[in-house]
Amino acid sequence: MSANLDNFDFAASGRRVFALEAEALAVVAARVDAAFAAACRTMLACRGRVVCTGMGKSGHVARKIAATLASTGTPAFYMHPGEAAHGDLGMVTDADVVLALSYSGESDELLLLLPALRRQGNPVIAMTGRPGSTLAREADHHLDVAVPVEACPLQLAPTSSTTASLAMGDALAVSLLEARGFTADDFARSHPAGALGRRLLLRIADVMHVGDAVPRVPPSATLSEALVEMGRKRLGMTAVADADGRLLGLYTDGDLRRSLNDASIDLRTTRIDVVMSRGPKTITADALASEAAQLMEAHKIHGLLVTDGDGRLVGALNIHDLLLARVV
Repeated sequence: MSANLDNFDFAASGRRVFALEAEALAVVAARVDAAFAAACRTMLACRGRVVCTGMGKSGHVARKIAATLASTGTPAFYMHPGEAAHGDLGMVTDADVVLALSYSGESDELLLLLPALRRQGNPVIAMTGRPGSTLAREADHHLDVAVPVEACPLQLAPTSSTTASLAMGDALAVSLLEARGFTADDFARSHPAGALGRRLLLRIADVMHVGDAVPRVPPSATLSEALVEMGRKRLGMTAVADADGRLLGLYTDGDLRRSLNDASIDLRTTRIDVVMSRGPKTITADALASEAAQLMEAHKIHGLLVTDGDGRLVGALNIHDLLLARVV
């Protein structure tokens, strides 16, 4: 190893890797043909799961492909081929499809599994860099991920080849996703703890204040009574509703600042229906919480009242509720 690294051009070395791997992806993309389509149809028809397996670096890639498939509507898991030969093969049912990765196509651990998979009737899809390899020949479908050159200058560390295998796995997952009509809502259901899941699954009903926690006063209340209600409920606003619960208006902290600048307004005697904002922005309880965030941002407001189909007040929320729910 060179002792003098002062003049080494790290950026140029990094750019060379990107260029070589981009070239490799272009070469492999040109081979996405009828064999790829046949593999997709086999996976789409699978009544069980797609079992992804591989050794070494191919195993790491297989594990990632399994995760991508599972999160995009294709049930899948990773199986270590070494452990499979010592009992874990029992995880594979006759309804499963096996996706086996080996760049050489000659990994002993994978080849050892083929007779058992054949006896059980599992379709095998091989992903290799050698179409003439044992694994490629024995598989029902072969995906050729051979690359012109590895990005590693020693041609030892799998680099371009693993990138190509990852891309092929993504191509399989996305093609299956599109064929199934998999939607953002479907994705969210398998990612409930993630930011996307919260945006697509969390409803206003899940975050709004209800019952006595909703600030409200009748139209006959004085402004000072409305301010007491706002102070108790701590949402920076109060709804004005009639005896049947129908929303009439809204009074906010911003309205209070404007009232204080109006000499004609007496906090003790002025009725709230004189100074309230009529026709406030509202939202329904079944709307997505993300819709509330968009509405607040669009209209530069910090709170919303929740009404039902008859215009009755059923809840309230503000921007802090959305922040606590990690919607924004």
